[in-house]
Amino acid sequence: MPKINGNEIRPGNVLEHNGGLWAAVKVDHVKPGKGGAFAQVELRNLRNGSKLNERFRSADKVERVRLEQKDQQFLYETDGMLVFMDAETYEQIELPAELLGERRPFLQDGMTILVEFHESEALNATLPQKVTCKIVETEPVVKGQTAANSFKPALLDNGVKVMVPPFIGPDEMIVVNTETMEYSERA
Repeated sequence: MPKINGNEIRPGNVLEHNGGLWAAVKVDHVKPGKGGAFAQVELRNLRNGSKLNERFRSADKVERVRLEQKDQQFLYETDGMLVFMDAETYEQIELPAELLGERRPFLQDGMTILVEFHESEALNATLPQKVTCKIVETEPVVKGQTAANSFKPALLDNGVKVMVPPFIGPDEMIVVNTETMEYSERA
């Protein structure tokens, strides 16, 4: 596995540290008035979700782990576990539903997502960046209202509330960005 310097750590990198696999969530480069510069890194354990704050100096070497990425199709949820199937081999894997966190409602039946593996162990899942949803309820469209940075709340068919522009009405299909959980465009 390639070793990288402590100042080369970027958000999203997966590191082998203290005998576990950790994803870098936030990286701040700090240059104190006294002493050498360092990277303040917030790490999240990929196996149990615990968090850790570490300081890495540029002289520190850490092992960067490359995860194998595969497309998996979502089949169903059972007892808090999400079941996915590999489209090529038809093998099924289970991942805990809390892995997706607040983005879980955007997972739709038959959706293809990206699952990351380390030595055949599934560790992480990433939803597509944009998902199409239907608006269940929102305030009615007001004629003549300009779209000058005014947004109104809307409830989606998956139970998530997002802010939409005033020209969007009920029963319309919109595209939602799953990373920011915000309205992106009309579908």
